[in-house]
Amino acid sequence: MSEDGLRRARVIAVGRNSAWIVAEDEDEPRLASLRRSATYAMPVPGDLVDARVIADDRVVVDGVHPRSFALIRRTGGGRTKTMAANVDTIAIVAALVEPALHFTMIDQLVAFAVQHEVSPLLLLTKADLAGEEAAERVAAIYRAVDVPTLILQPKAGRGIDGLRELLASRRALLVGNSGVGKSSIFRALGGIGVVGDLSRFGRGRQTTTSARLVRLGEGFLIDSPGIGEFDLDPMPATEAAWLFAEMREPATRCRFANCRHLSEPDCAVRRAVSEGRIAATRYASYVEIAGARPA
Repeated sequence: MSEDGLRRARVIAVGRNSAWIVAEDEDEPRLASLRRSATYAMPVPGDLVDARVIADDRVVVDGVHPRSFALIRRTGGGRTKTMAANVDTIAIVAALVEPALHFTMIDQLVAFAVQHEVSPLLLLTKADLAGEEAAERVAAIYRAVDVPTLILQPKAGRGIDGLRELLASRRALLVGNSGVGKSSIFRALGGIGVVGDLSRFGRGRQTTTSARLVRLGEGFLIDSPGIGEFDLDPMPATEAAWLFAEMREPATRCRFANCRHLSEPDCAVRRAVSEGRIAATRYASYVEIAGARPA
């Protein structure tokens, strides 16, 4: 802590008038109020802030450090929303069974990462229930398109050392539906647990979230509630296809330069699917994502 009582902290969740933060020299989160009259921008998960302890051990955020990167998405009304700062990786958790594997969810999140120029990482869980052969088949689909993929059994410790090593130099957001094993991964990595309610300093509608962070070497992993926040921005189908790396080269050999790879004749992308050079599940995800988009 500096002489003036300020300390640097990492933001892990933000409410209306408050934020959960973890000081750089601590492991436990603190609930900090945000000054309504402050000139700094509203912090987001991943931000570095200056925090000050005031009377009755209350903590106040005094300032936000400049961001090295901001993950921004466009909302339906054309506005923009900053979702996270200073991150370079989206770690996608997907269960192979229970709940059933949803390829389109994985592919949309991978495409979202590509669109926003951050690295996708896929973490597959429940291989003990799905079977090793099924797990490896799914992993092979994503490794073939240069998405690092780990098969994890966090309670048994499988893959955790590799994940810890991989994340040691990354600043990552963890995303995934409920029931896929995010909490088990956090516990296996030694991360802090759920820290609860953000409405203490808020007004109006109560906002509650699960805010979690684990430090790994020079990197960190932040849980990110609300997988629906990661929708792709609206775009033409031809641009959506570019987000699927394996379609880029075949697309150059389609008859039409603006081919949407849906029903056009002499489509090299659909031919690559039929010949097994593009995974059928990936193409099905593309159709679901891009099918209703204009050319």
